[in-house]
Parts: sequence; structure tokens; C-alpha cells
Amino acid sequence: MAKIIHQVEKCIGCGNCTVAAPDHFEMGEDGKAHLKDSEEEDGNEVKEVEVTDSLKKAANSCPVQCIKIKE
Repeated sequence: MAKIIHQVEKCIGCGNCTVAAPDHFEMGEDGKAHLKDSEEEDGNEVKEVEVTDSLKKAANSCPVQCIKIKE
């Protein structure tokens, strides 16, 4: 299992992650992406998951690199 860390404060709401990994990311009413079924940790959204190609694509497509994968 890996840990996905989404730094919401850095998110600019481009939506790339929601297109790449719609099972894990959704757009919120605040105009930013949010990691579904995540927990808050140090101001970030965190979730333990199996890393998939779609999650890697979501992280790599983020223009501000606010999605981290820690394996």
C-alpha cells in the first residue's frame, strides 16, 4: 500500500486529477480538487491505497505538483 498526499492549499482547481483518476478525486464547491474518502493530516488530505496507473497519471498531470505518492 502507498500513501497519497494531496496538498489542497496548493491546488489551483485545474481538474486534471479528476479526469485522470475519477475514482479517487472530485471537484469541491470551493473550486479545488479533493481526495475522496481521505483523512486530514497536517492540513493535507491523505489516503492509503494501491497505486494505479491512473493515480500516477493524476500526480504527474498536476501543474502545481500538489499530489504526492509515497510508496
